[in-house]
Amino acid sequence: MRPFTYCNPTKICFGSGTAGTVGAEVAAAGMRNVLLVYGKSSIKRNGVYDAVTASLKAAGVAWTEWPGVSANPLLSQVQGGIALAREAKVDGILAVGGGSVIDASKAIAMGVPAACDVWDFYMGAAAPQAALPVAVVLTLPATGSEMNGGTVVTHDETREKRAVINPTLHPRFSILDPEVTRSVPPDYVAYSASDAISHTIESYLTRAPGFFPVQDGYAEGVVRAIMAATERILADPGDVEARGAMMWAATLAWNFLGSSGVGAWVTAAHTLEHPLSGLFDVAHGAGLAVVGPAWMVWESRRRTDRIAAFARRMMDVRIDDDAAAAAEGIARFRAWLKKIGNPVTLGECGVTPGQIPEIARHAAILAKAWGTGEEYTAEVCAEILGVFM
Repeated sequence: MRPFTYCNPTKICFGSGTAGTVGAEVAAAGMRNVLLVYGKSSIKRNGVYDAVTASLKAAGVAWTEWPGVSANPLLSQVQGGIALAREAKVDGILAVGGGSVIDASKAIAMGVPAACDVWDFYMGAAAPQAALPVAVVLTLPATGSEMNGGTVVTHDETREKRAVINPTLHPRFSILDPEVTRSVPPDYVAYSASDAISHTIESYLTRAPGFFPVQDGYAEGVVRAIMAATERILADPGDVEARGAMMWAATLAWNFLGSSGVGAWVTAAHTLEHPLSGLFDVAHGAGLAVVGPAWMVWESRRRTDRIAAFARRMMDVRIDDDAAAAAEGIARFRAWLKKIGNPVTLGECGVTPGQIPEIARHAAILAKAWGTGEEYTAEVCAEILGVFM
């Protein structure tokens, strides 16, 4: 293994009924006046809002609400939240939602004490030195944002979708109550599975050669768990045991534990997908279901052994030849993604061939920002995007 340092300070509170403990956990973390951030109306329809606010009230925690965060959180929503948080003099941020709500909450948390505009952090012009504490009640398992220091936001005007990863943004605690995910609809169950699997396999497929039985076994186990849990949830939406397994697997997929020690690796699928959801507001997991396998086809020409390993160990392919095994593994993966309800072509996402160059241009800009610009030029990105038009 390569040398690494791993530190994850996020406390996880897992189990049915744990959403009702949020007030006590917030108070124990030293927060007495929080900005409650959530999405549109789902948490009010499914009872989560009532449970959370009752728990805050019982613990003596005051709150100010910032609702309306969109599925691909916008910079304007973040800036509005920063202004409100400053006005209300909050001492913490409570995110109740999925990855988008958590990402917006982290952006607000680092923006409140900042002297610069929060977008400067996303453009790499500055790095956050401090942030308000963030707490999470997870309602949609997918992104792993509940146990990492990452945040992704889209600029309203340029449609650039950018990320910040910083240790100040790790949530103090995250509550994973599978009961609150009962109302997640089938399409978002599918998108979540695609997203979480992509997080797991990017490091698996692009890691350096070497002996990594711990990391490889971790990735293979997490992916198989996600697939098994997803199928059970779709067969029986009330299967809380399966929803709990999915919740924990998605968290493990992107808390960077499985990628520790593998050396340099790249987030190629995310490089291609961020412009897709940024420009066209495609659900992130849905976009990954298209561009991930497309990238795997392109990548199989040079990392044939890694794609073949994925095929054999996660897709149960029994073919000796690496190239043939890789091709069959990608085909089986796409078929599974389609079966559970994901789009598998850009056309299904509402994208036309004429729009590929613009997506590729944005992807190349992002690749440069993430240190892979020499490899993922606009021409290469367009080639990959065209695989499954």
